[in-house]
Amino acid sequence: MVLLFFYSARSQKISDQFKNEVAALIDEAPRTYERIDSFLRSSRKDTVLMKFVIEQAKKNQYPDAEIYALNHLGRAYRDISNYPKALDLFQEALRLSIEADNLEFRIYSLNMISVVYRRTEAVKSALDYSQEALELAETIKPEDRSKGLKRSINVSLNSIGNIYQLLEQYDLAIEKFNESMKLEEELDNKLGLAINHQNVGECYEATGKLEPALESFQKSLSYNEEINSEKGKVICNYSIAHVYVHQKRMDEALTMLTSSLERAKALGDQEIIATILNNLGWANLNIGDFSKAEAYLQEGLKTAKMYNYPSEISEANKFLSELWMKKDDFKKAMDFYMEFKKYEEQVTNNLNVRYVNDMIVRYEAEKQSDQLKSLEEEVKNQAITLRKNKTMLLVTFIGLALAAGILYILYRQYQLSSEKKLLTLEQTMLRSQMNPHFLFNSLNSIKLYIINNEKKNAVHYLNKFSKLVRKILEASSQREISLAEELETVELYMNIENIRFSNEISFKINIADDIDVHSIKIPSLILQPFLENALWHGLSSKEGEKNIHPDVTKGQEGFINIAITDDGVGRDAAEKIKERKVLKRKSVGINITKERLANFSKDYQNSFHVEIIDIYDDDNKPSGTKILLRIPTI
Repeated sequence: MVLLFFYSARSQKISDQFKNEVAALIDEAPRTYERIDSFLRSSRKDTVLMKFVIEQAKKNQYPDAEIYALNHLGRAYRDISNYPKALDLFQEALRLSIEADNLEFRIYSLNMISVVYRRTEAVKSALDYSQEALELAETIKPEDRSKGLKRSINVSLNSIGNIYQLLEQYDLAIEKFNESMKLEEELDNKLGLAINHQNVGECYEATGKLEPALESFQKSLSYNEEINSEKGKVICNYSIAHVYVHQKRMDEALTMLTSSLERAKALGDQEIIATILNNLGWANLNIGDFSKAEAYLQEGLKTAKMYNYPSEISEANKFLSELWMKKDDFKKAMDFYMEFKKYEEQVTNNLNVRYVNDMIVRYEAEKQSDQLKSLEEEVKNQAITLRKNKTMLLVTFIGLALAAGILYILYRQYQLSSEKKLLTLEQTMLRSQMNPHFLFNSLNSIKLYIINNEKKNAVHYLNKFSKLVRKILEASSQREISLAEELETVELYMNIENIRFSNEISFKINIADDIDVHSIKIPSLILQPFLENALWHGLSSKEGEKNIHPDVTKGQEGFINIAITDDGVGRDAAEKIKERKVLKRKSVGINITKERLANFSKDYQNSFHVEIIDIYDDDNKPSGTKILLRIPTI
């Protein structure tokens, strides 16, 4: 059907009337979407006519009409799931809109690119393009915005809502859809209202609120019938049918789905076809018609694989696994179940772990880049100041100025060397605490909660993980922080690491009553290396109960004591176990921490001290290790 559509389009003859309309458009040469659309609206879905517009616009050096036609040609390819071709057309439209300095069409093209990325589940790229479109649109004052620009703002809001929906942030998604609907009502844009009600219904259904979902779908259907949008009506009908299956209204569901399938095939949208086939399989599975269920699901699986829709592939495999389980063929059921988990994991990775990891890496890179630029600027300013001072001193007091200049240069070199060494230590410490193994293992642990459908645990630990990363990055830019902030950071670190120990480790911070942790300043991020050492060299090789307890007490005058006690296997046993391992963990963090403490102590009367104490039981057998840190306060 799709091939026939394009074959017929190519063989279509351009009418004289349309040629005259295009000529009139080129003569007037308007620059807004609304005005160009008034000439071409009835023809914008015709690919041949849009190609003719592109040809004539190029010939007459009229880029605005060319951009309009490229975007609508891209929409035609997008609607038949030819996403690579659609993306090429939208990107060409974006390039031309930048060259022509047409902000309205630039925003429109950005939104179109975002939709393609969202439909292919490239969430990060989709969000970036929608946010860029919205930010550009909001640079124009509300009273100066054209109708086309206002519609583009609504498209951006809807796209961002759709991305939140993909990431299962349903409350945020509904908030964006409702915000978009208010603007659509102002514009009296029934298509926009139909789309937003459909999206809100999907969010309600995903959270199990079937009645509000059904109400939203029916509102969307009403708007689609009013504007006679065949694609919109098909989507609404299969969405309503989906709710009916949940409500066990099988006859109504099957009737609507069967009708929707034929209409979807006429449209040629393969993603909708795959979705309806899977829903028909699911409905027939619920009424016990296994033969029909299998036929529909296999066809849905074939279509989804042909056009690479991971979510629909996952869905088809899940229902086929249920089908063979009900038919007592457990081998086939397991085979389909394994395929379902594979594609479900792929979708989960795309929408969650990869997205979170990209955000963390990008934030870290930007922060380090800013720090390096700041340091470079400071060095330049200091060099300029030095030259000025040197020249002034040479002119006034040659002999004395020369000696003073040399001393000043030596001092500044020493100071810069110290600052550089300190910065190197801070960066090395940041890398040791944000190393790829820790990030990967932590995300992997959280991913297992997602795969096992333990959503509360996944969200709980993902929140802790993001908070830990933020605190580490913030602390890395400060020379010293309060002891309270440091203890909060290590508690988050231990919570994350404890996932991998199946929450077997007992971790409790004990603070003496006469200690005010908010008033005591210490170097940032100094405790984590000692805890990591205790975890991986002391407790990881131990069976049974595992304990690690930091204790904060007052020491001699001018000191506080921080003791980290574990009941691990002891240093001698840990060293023997380490020698037997093929992969050996390097404890570089403790040496870096000692250097940082030495640097920190230069500003105090007293010096720091680190002592490692082996603990033995009554039978003189190793029963753990205590790290004692004496930190100066004066």
